[in-house]
Amino acid sequence: MEYSVTAERVDAHGSLAKAKDASLVLDTDVAGRRDAFNPAELFLAAIAACMIKGIERVTPLLKFDLRGVEVRLSAVRQDAPPLILRVDYELIIDTDEDDARLDLLHRNVRKYGTISNTVAAATPLEGTIRRHAEIAGAASSTI
Repeated sequence: MEYSVTAERVDAHGSLAKAKDASLVLDTDVAGRRDAFNPAELFLAAIAACMIKGIERVTPLLKFDLRGVEVRLSAVRQDAPPLILRVDYELIIDTDEDDARLDLLHRNVRKYGTISNTVAAATPLEGTIRRHAEIAGAASSTI
């Protein structure tokens, strides 16, 4: 497979990326802008999209029942030279599946993700998978 994206500067505040019939406003303003993703956020979003797409791909094969998926990512950046030192993630799955099945889903997401495997080859990519109920329970117990 091959992929293709074109990006063009609109003005000093932003750019526009296009792929297929979709377009995406990019934060390329040196001062930043709140209404568009900057390059680091796009990087993290690409990893999240890869993980969610991987989940969509394997859940029918595994006959894994879920109601929802959330991916939370964070990256640590070094200034000189500028690079991402590490990426941490948390997969939050709304499911009643048991721990062994949740672990199986996580292993499949890690094994078959094109973007996540590419990133993991270049920088540490580490994370966990949890049930949504665990997150919701922890939040309600702190109130």
